[in-house]
Amino acid sequence: MDKLDTMDDWQFIFGALLVVANRMDTLLERELSHYDITAKQWMLSIVIENRFNKPPTIKEVAKEMGSSHQNIKQLALKLAEKKLLVLEKDSKDARVTRLRLTKASQVFWEQTQGSALAFSQALFQNTKEEELTKTRSLLSKLLLNLEIMEAENVSGKEVN
Repeated sequence: MDKLDTMDDWQFIFGALLVVANRMDTLLERELSHYDITAKQWMLSIVIENRFNKPPTIKEVAKEMGSSHQNIKQLALKLAEKKLLVLEKDSKDARVTRLRLTKASQVFWEQTQGSALAFSQALFQNTKEEELTKTRSLLSKLLLNLEIMEAENVSGKEVN
C-alpha cells in the first residue's frame, strides 16, 4: 500500500495543492516563455481584466492575488516595460497608483488566447462537471478560511 493511500484526505489535498500549483507554474512558465512573459505577469493581467470594473490600485490587486504591494509593483513595472500595462497616478489622490491594461495588451491576449485555451483544456481533460463543481466549492471554502486566518493573523490551528 502506498503511503499516499493512508493519508487523511485533508493532508493529501494540502500537499497535492502545493504540487499542482508548482507544476502548473512550471508548465505555464515554459509555455509563456515563447511570448516573453512570466506566469505571474500573466496572472496579474488576468486579475486586472477579470476582477475589476475600473483600473485597480496596486493595493487592491495585491489583496486580490494574495501578494505584497512590492511584488505587484515589480510585476506591473515589467509589464509596463513591455507596453502591456500603464501605471497611472490616481486623479483624486496622487499617492495612489492605478494599473491599466493597454490596447497592446488586448491585442497580445487575443493572439495568445488559443494557446491559453489549449493549456486549460489539457489541464482539465477527463474531468466531469460534478467534479469541477465540488472542487470549486472546496477551493472557495479554502480561500475564505485563508482570508479569515489572515485577518486573525493565524499561522495555523489544529485540524480536527
